[in-house]
Amino acid sequence: MRVKYENFEENNTEAFPFIQPYINKAKREKNYDKLVQGYKDGVFYASSNEKKLIYADSTIWAAKLSGDRDLISTAYLEKGVVYYYHYKRFQAALNEYLKAYEYSKNTKNDFLKYQNLYHIGVVKSYLGYYEEASKLFEQCIDYYNPKSKSGLHPNEVYNNKKGYLNSLHQLIICYRNLKKPDQATLAIETGLEEAGSDSDYEQEKGYFLLSKGILEYDDSEYLAATEYLKESIPPIKKSGDFARLSVDYFYVGKSYAGLKNNAESISYFKKVDSIFQKHQFILPELRENYEILIKHYKKEGDQGQQLYFTSQLLKADSIISRDFIYLSNKIHKEFDTKTLLEEKSKLEKANSWGRSIIVGLILLAVLLAILLIIRYRREKDIQRKYIILEEKFSLQQNLIFEKSLVPIETEEKKTGLDENKVEELLRKLKIFEDKKEYTQKGLTINKLAGQMGTNSNYLSQVINDCKGMNFNKYLSELRINYITRQLFENKEYLKYRIETLAKECGIASRQNFSDLFYEINGIRPTDFIRKRRQELDNKNNFSAFNPI
Repeated sequence: MRVKYENFEENNTEAFPFIQPYINKAKREKNYDKLVQGYKDGVFYASSNEKKLIYADSTIWAAKLSGDRDLISTAYLEKGVVYYYHYKRFQAALNEYLKAYEYSKNTKNDFLKYQNLYHIGVVKSYLGYYEEASKLFEQCIDYYNPKSKSGLHPNEVYNNKKGYLNSLHQLIICYRNLKKPDQATLAIETGLEEAGSDSDYEQEKGYFLLSKGILEYDDSEYLAATEYLKESIPPIKKSGDFARLSVDYFYVGKSYAGLKNNAESISYFKKVDSIFQKHQFILPELRENYEILIKHYKKEGDQGQQLYFTSQLLKADSIISRDFIYLSNKIHKEFDTKTLLEEKSKLEKANSWGRSIIVGLILLAVLLAILLIIRYRREKDIQRKYIILEEKFSLQQNLIFEKSLVPIETEEKKTGLDENKVEELLRKLKIFEDKKEYTQKGLTINKLAGQMGTNSNYLSQVINDCKGMNFNKYLSELRINYITRQLFENKEYLKYRIETLAKECGIASRQNFSDLFYEINGIRPTDFIRKRRQELDNKNNFSAFNPI
């Protein structure tokens, strides 16, 4: 079945009419190895990042059904690659890679083991831990290189050679940043020779040409640098690696600057900005791109462009500080904060409207950074509490079922009161709970005692001793647990206002309901409803693409 689509190019959605029957067959047969492969194919051929992430989650789901630790490790790797390659969310990618690594610790599959090491090394390199990353890539090279020249199946040779060439490229990046040009040069020559003119390794050859062009630039060989760099652009652009493409454009621009071709130089620096605008991502080494553009337009006397690229530099700084915490304090900043403020001050004098815009940009950048951090932490805490509540609800359902199988007579009684009367009251409380009579408005212990034909002191003692809590706590938990169950099981309740939910379970005050909900569930009802809606929307979207 895979023969019908396995040679399609990545992101080609024409594969899905063939992938879905493959997945359906694997589900029917409970063949989890094939099901994982089907979902991995979904990741590969999906045209949008969002769909790739959905299929990656499905891969993890299928792998966990199998119980096979190698499959689970592979699935987490798949999701990490989506975060790393398509979203450039390095911390999220690293989290998935570390989960994959945990599952692969005792694996006998060496290829999987070194896949894990490679991906962890990539993220470490991006975050600036070059020494640590280089050690991992050296291990990967020692493993992949011999196998890329062995008598294995052609597919295995191809996969191992890909692993070898990519590890070599990542090691070159580490060498460059560790100021080891001789080792980098030797590795580049090896890579170009190994990749050759084979179209299967066109992307890897592009990376080696990019690295060679950068080294030529470092040696002030600007003409040679330009040739190598421009030759590397087509395969890198074709691969969709916008991060490396922006590096390529940056060094082409610097090489043209070295050749005194100012017009070409500026055009390539602007291409870097175009990528930044589109993807809102920038590597630390490209910060200089904006310093050069600001200087250029200052010299040209173009204050509009100067203002624009100043704001872009501020935005770039906020993103670098967020995504590259380790590196952000190490970057050479010719245009440090003081210089930027001085430049803005001069621009303000020349433009009556400049001051408010620039100050606003600074404040907005700072405010956005603070709000993003606060929002991220709050959302993470809310998500954690929602998951805990979801697990608690699931556990309660099981306990309710198990408890229903146990006769009331076996329930431990600590009251010291007449056993028959206690037994009768417990039965009445059971009926009270089953009929959801606790949703009555204005219910008090005196009122309930009257309904049960007893006195409030007697009822209070039975509830305290047999339920382990006082009447108010007992009533509150029944009401909140009831409304929580409705919110989980009946999506119509998610449309209700908080006041309506409060009345539905017998609580008169919105604030009292919200406080009790938070006290018992650990999360505000508004946050719970929002997370529940998100969960249902994700499931609906998932079903639209490929229901589990």
